[in-house]
Formats: sequence, structure tokens, C-alpha cells
Amino acid sequence: MPYWRLSSFYLFYFSVLGILVPYWSLYLKHLGYDALAIGQLMAIPMATKFIAPNVWGWIGDRYGHRMRIVRLASLISAVIFLLIFVVDGFWQLALAMMLFSFFWNASLPQFEVVTLTYLKERVREYSRVRVWGSVGFIISVLLLGELIDRFDVTIVPYGIFIVYVSIWLASMTVKDIETPAHLDNQHSFFQILKKPPVIAFFVYCFLMQFGHGAYYAFYSIYMEDHGYSKSLIGMLWALGVIAEVVVFIFMHRLLERFGAGKVLMMSLLLAAVRWLLIAGFPEALPILIFAQLLHAFSFGTFHAAAVHIVHMAFKGRHSGRGMAMYSSLSFGLGGAMGSLLSGNLWDAAGPMVTFSIAAGISLLAAVISWRWYDPAYD
Repeated sequence: MPYWRLSSFYLFYFSVLGILVPYWSLYLKHLGYDALAIGQLMAIPMATKFIAPNVWGWIGDRYGHRMRIVRLASLISAVIFLLIFVVDGFWQLALAMMLFSFFWNASLPQFEVVTLTYLKERVREYSRVRVWGSVGFIISVLLLGELIDRFDVTIVPYGIFIVYVSIWLASMTVKDIETPAHLDNQHSFFQILKKPPVIAFFVYCFLMQFGHGAYYAFYSIYMEDHGYSKSLIGMLWALGVIAEVVVFIFMHRLLERFGAGKVLMMSLLLAAVRWLLIAGFPEALPILIFAQLLHAFSFGTFHAAAVHIVHMAFKGRHSGRGMAMYSSLSFGLGGAMGSLLSGNLWDAAGPMVTFSIAAGISLLAAVISWRWYDPAYD
């Protein structure tokens, strides 16, 4: 298994998120956009994640050569991102974001299948490769926070472009690997998709990321409005991902001991706690620090367990579309809807109400995961 080559792709891919997620909303605020427009613009990369993975997942399952898809998508997303430096106005910016994110979002689900194929029977050790994505996020969020405080927020798009090029270069180092063929007795993709536990899985994955919408779109603005510096905001983001790194190291043991389904239930409950703490105590730094440590569960354990369930449910040539469906319904549709809702609520109802609604959505997802828990996917 080419451990370091796989890890380097995750390192750079999530370095982009370490810039885009914490600082893009601040960049948009600097350009003069209000909360509603920021919510709409932040929803665009998530909305394209609903479409792009399914298109490219079907191509990957049908024709193979997943790394060719990853390389092409990575290159095109870097080239299209250059539009950001020349566009003017809301609609031009929205179009540029839609185009570059369509290709950027195509690559990760296909690369996840490549990684799991290399791992073979050691699928529970996925988190040991994926952990380098968290390391990349930490490095970029801390570095950009310092640079923004030293210069200004206009450096954000330059940082993103540099890392996009690095993603493409990293993709060039990973060789393609053949996905296992269909099993003789394997159900069709849609037969698997119609199973009640699988439907429930995609519903609570959607709700989990729906609940994250306010966090991804407005957490940095929320912290800035309460007087925190850009570098401290970056440290808070990084702290959450450091906690995620720690839990990724031990994730295979959690899955072996408790099973993926129970880990998901715990993650959803702790996500609800996290949003309530952020809603109620924005000026209490120790509580905010504790809330950020809960990122280890609201994202870390949840994502690793969810990838495990997708791998168990969608075998062989269904693996690409299964991973794409997970990505598109959760991070795509769920994240986009959450961002749009929070954009509409932020000024009208306030941050406390917005994050409290996110907590309620996470609790609903926990109930659904408990009701349709199936140990067959552990």
C-alpha cells in the first residue's frame, strides 16, 4: 500500500478546507456581502457536492480508472479557480464557485474508493491514512490565520490556489488500482439503496451535515463579532481538528469494540451538545475550547464510521456510487441546506436560535440512527 502517497493527497485536499471553511466567509464579508448572500455563496460548494460525486461516481464504476478522474478533476478545478481573481459581482462569483467546486468535489469520493481498495481487508485502518487530511487542515488554518492577521484577508484566494495545484501534483504520484468486480450474488445498486437501514443511514448523514451548516458558514464571523482575533479563530478551528486527529489514531479500536452503528449514535448526540454550547456561551473561551474538542466526535468518529458502513453496504463496482451518494447527500445536500437555512436565520433570529436548531436536528438524527440500527453493517 502506498501509504505516504495516499496520505499526501489527503494532506493537500483538506488543506484547502482549512482555508476555505474558516476564512472564505470572512473574505466574502470583506467583499461587502451580507449574511444572506454569504450563506448562499457558502452553500454553492456543498450544493455541487450533491451533483458532482454522483456523476463522477457513475463514470468511475462503469469505466474504472478512478485516478484518471481524480487527476483530471484536480487539474481543472485549479485552472478554473483562477476566475476568482477576475470576476466582479455576486452572480459572477457564484458561477466561478460553482464551476471550480464541481470538479473539486468530484475527486475525493473516487480517491476514497482507491484508498479502501488498497487497504483491502484492513478497511478499519482507513483512519490512519485519512488522519493526514486533518493534519493538512491544521497546518493551513493556523498558517492562514497568522498571515491574515499580519497582512489582510485578501490573501485567502492565493492560498487556496497554491494548495489546489498541490492536490493535482499529489494525485500524479498515486497509481490506479482495479476495483474488485461484482460478486455473483450481489444485489443491484438500487436494491441496496432501498433497504430501510440504508435509507435511514443516508437520512441521518444528511441531517448531521445539515446541523453543521451554521458552523461552517458563520462560526468565524460569530467569533469575530465577539472580539476574537483571526489567529485565535484559526486556533479554535485547528483545535477541533487536532482532537479529530487523536480520535482517528484510535478509531479502528473503537469500531472493533463498539461497531460503526453505535459510534454513529454517540457522534450525533455529542454533536447536539456541541451546538448548544456554542449557542449559549460564545464569550466563555474555556467552554468554546471544550466544544471544539467535541469535533472529534461530530466529525471524526462520525465520518470514519460512516465510510465503514458505506464500504460494508456497497461492494465491488457499487463502491464508487455508494461513496458518492454518502458524500453528496451529507456534505453536499445536507451542508448546502444547512448553510442556506443559517443564512436566512442569522440576522432574523440570531446565532443562539440558529445553533439551537442545529442541536435539535442532530438529536433527531440520533433517534433515527437508533431506530434503524443494523449490526450487519458493523
